[in-house]
Amino acid sequence: MRQAFNSFMQAKIFWPLMALVLLLLINVMIIPGFFHITVKNGHLFGSLIDILNRVIPLLVIAIGMTLVIAKEGIDISVGSVLAITAAAAASLLHTTSVPIAILLALVIGLICGLWNGILIAYFEIQPMIATLILMTVGRGIAQLITGGQILTINNEAYGYVGKGFLLGLPFAIYIGAAVFCITLFLKKKTALGLFLEAIGSNMASSKFAGVQPKKIILLVYMISGICAAIAGILVSSNVSSADANNAGLWIELDAILAVVIGGTSMRGGRFYLVGTIIGALFIQTLSTTIYSTGISPEITMVIKAIVVISVCLMQSEEFRKLVTQPTLKKKVSEA
Repeated sequence: MRQAFNSFMQAKIFWPLMALVLLLLINVMIIPGFFHITVKNGHLFGSLIDILNRVIPLLVIAIGMTLVIAKEGIDISVGSVLAITAAAAASLLHTTSVPIAILLALVIGLICGLWNGILIAYFEIQPMIATLILMTVGRGIAQLITGGQILTINNEAYGYVGKGFLLGLPFAIYIGAAVFCITLFLKKKTALGLFLEAIGSNMASSKFAGVQPKKIILLVYMISGICAAIAGILVSSNVSSADANNAGLWIELDAILAVVIGGTSMRGGRFYLVGTIIGALFIQTLSTTIYSTGISPEITMVIKAIVVISVCLMQSEEFRKLVTQPTLKKKVSEA
């Protein structure tokens, strides 16, 4: 039993999971009835349900970001892609049906991912620069679609995607679970996961092993684009509007943090989808905790940064050795 616990302590998700548990306990102390869940009209309500519902757009984007980072890449354009697809869906709802609007929004996300993938895989532009292009231009494209205005959405069927309930739970949770399950299937039951880790670990060696890196890179950026489009649909549906300026603003940074907190290295290689989920839940719970404690908005980002870097340091084996080594030396000297 002790050996199993020691092995668990060495796992990538141990410290993020402990940090998440600690945040939940803090919320129990500062928010009366934090774990209390009520049923109203057959729907579940409560702080935990709110966290699960609000984290889904970030979670979906972070899943796509995990695949990108696994191949030693980055995608900082996901926030702009979210804004583009949200604006496109809101605009299309005035002229077409909900399924077609959603489908076309997903296709737009796919095209955005394809654009990034072509620049990176075939033109060999650095991922940061290639995605920075779309990050910069994307907001302008979204503003062109909306005409510089905030588009209001009054479609009940579309609103169900982000605000509806199914079997008592918010419908968005099912979408997030579906994205996770599909991605996990691709990792475990297809060659994608193996090829992706091979490319991220050593691209030159993977080429000699018969892997085609360009196709894999193109595919993961297309998946990232689709994930950003799904998030755009969820966000616009939830708030019943499309705001080209503020929709998905800086969500790419939270997505990268969620992936890194979850144990996936920015240097590529092995990736951890479950860790990404824990990282996303940690970030959303942290935001909830900060707002609940009444901390001034001016220092919210500072508090958030301090907590995140603390968790990342605790994940570092070298940092833990640095902290524990003086204690061990003191015990040896006393003995």
